[in-house]
Amino acid sequence: MALSATPYKADISLTDLDRGVYETLRFTVARHPSETEERLAVRLLGYVIWYNERLSFGRGLSDVEEPSLWEKSLDDRILHWIEVGQPDSDRLVWCSRRCEKLSLLAYGNLRVWTTKVLDGVRHLKNLNVAAVPQEPLEALAKDLPRSINWTVMISEGTIFVTDENGQHELQLEWLMGER
Repeated sequence: MALSATPYKADISLTDLDRGVYETLRFTVARHPSETEERLAVRLLGYVIWYNERLSFGRGLSDVEEPSLWEKSLDDRILHWIEVGQPDSDRLVWCSRRCEKLSLLAYGNLRVWTTKVLDGVRHLKNLNVAAVPQEPLEALAKDLPRSINWTVMISEGTIFVTDENGQHELQLEWLMGER
């Protein structure tokens, strides 16, 4: 019997001072049975970093033809494709051909991945890559509740997330491109 996705309800108060975005976001997101809490937290961070009205969650792990997040135009063109994790270079090239802008939130131990993969895709003009710092991510994702209540402020490229466990400061490191 196949395991089913676990729904998480999110209530996020977003203040993005860098872009002038002030929103209260309420939505349900599904966590794939093979997805870790860390990966789900990174998908949520991607959602707030690049938030706009047309940004939505893709099927990600359950469908390789879709990203973790994407923004589509009204005529169904993919304007922004957002991946999370450490995809291989073939996946990044494949994704970059399907969209106007490709962003990646990488996390985990990136030393080997940066050398083996990132150096091989620097020619992609529409690719932006940011690394999420591991320690604050682990603290944010630890025991992630099924009902997520975050207050997020983004200022000068730093993400401050306040939840029931306190405040978490995540300073993204841009490895390629920009937000």
